[in-house]
Amino acid sequence: MENRVAIFIDGSNLYHALRSNFRRYDLNFADFTSKLCSSRHLFRTYYYNILQDSIQRPDGYREQQEFLDNLRKTPYLEIRLGSTKVTQGIPVEKGVDVMLATDLLYFAWNDFYDVAMLVSGDSDFAYALQAVKNMGKHVEVAYFERGVSKDLLDVADNRYLLNQSFFKGLWVGKRRTKRRRITGED
Repeated sequence: MENRVAIFIDGSNLYHALRSNFRRYDLNFADFTSKLCSSRHLFRTYYYNILQDSIQRPDGYREQQEFLDNLRKTPYLEIRLGSTKVTQGIPVEKGVDVMLATDLLYFAWNDFYDVAMLVSGDSDFAYALQAVKNMGKHVEVAYFERGVSKDLLDVADNRYLLNQSFFKGLWVGKRRTKRRRITGED
């Protein structure tokens, strides 16, 4: 029997982990999802994040649109965007975790996949993953060492540490050396 894999990416979690661990975001998503699936069949990848506010953060909005335009070129990838609500002057993510958990459960219930791969370290998803396991599906978590929930790892059937060696060969551009950044030399 062929294992159909659905990948669910917590975009904010991934973005911040890439920023803090590697100081870069130029991830080739097609290669990334292919590596996560290995030799199994990819059903689809779902990427969840908030839509930046074009008025409050015009530069962030423009950068995000460029990023999303590149993401849209990735085969079998769907983008799901939540919104932000300003609470006491601070923008707060709204609806993203619920969208991800709902899709995770809905697609499992409808037998669209055999294996759910969650790319996140957020403990909020542990109960939803357990429910998917209770439906007879396998659940896997791809995570960064810092900021991962023990509850999430305990529920996972398989775990994939997203470290420097995992990302080798998955970047779009070349990393500039310190000398090149300072002097502009090639």
